Amino acid sequence: MFHASIFTLYPDMFPGPLGASLSGDALARGVWALETRNIRDHGQGRHRAVDDTPAGGGPGMVIRADILAASLDAGIPDGDARPRLLMSPRGRPLTQARVRELAAGPGVVIVCGRFEGVDERVIEGRGLEEVSIGDYVLSGGEIPAMVLLDACVRLLPGVMGKLVSGSEESFENGLLEYPHYTRPREWEGRAIPDILLSGDHAKIEKWRRAESERLTRERRRDLLK
Repeated sequence: MFHASIFTLYPDMFPGPLGASLSGDALARGVWALETRNIRDHGQGRHRAVDDTPAGGGPGMVIRADILAASLDAGIPDGDARPRLLMSPRGRPLTQARVRELAAGPGVVIVCGRFEGVDERVIEGRGLEEVSIGDYVLSGGEIPAMVLLDACVRLLPGVMGKLVSGSEESFENGLLEYPHYTRPREWEGRAIPDILLSGDHAKIEKWRRAESERLTRERRRDLLK
């Protein structure tokens, strides 16, 4: 079973969207498991403080290495081989190839950062792999964690109705996905391309490939490299 452990200051945010649609149904059926760990349980003092001012000065606060490490050590069993991920805008961009690797494994441990980030020493000391979902900054790592999990869970056996659905999507073959059409045959003067109604599957496949290449050249030329 794919097992996801989330370390966060806001455990009530989960499962959130992951509890609905495909991922929610799979969660209810036991296809995958989700647990949350509140980092603040290991905080200090009456207010369970988890952060402190940045060394060297500067704005904001930083999650302390000792606090986060204590939470991780208490929540991850010895010998747990799952990748330990830290959602971070400075991480390596999440790709479909990496998602497939993660989905094929036993699950993931995900740390959701907050404030200015986490102490660099715990990243090094606990072997956290920094992962980014895009070149922008959010309030915390919870939403990126949900994005990563949704991408992984939908690839698990028994989640999608047709496995081919996952193999023909954007990024699976290095290209963006081709356009889709359905009924009605004509809508507001726009008709379904005749080739898609021809019944010639070889020509349809060739058209779809050409459209994927066209869209990729127009919108994501970087993928062609």
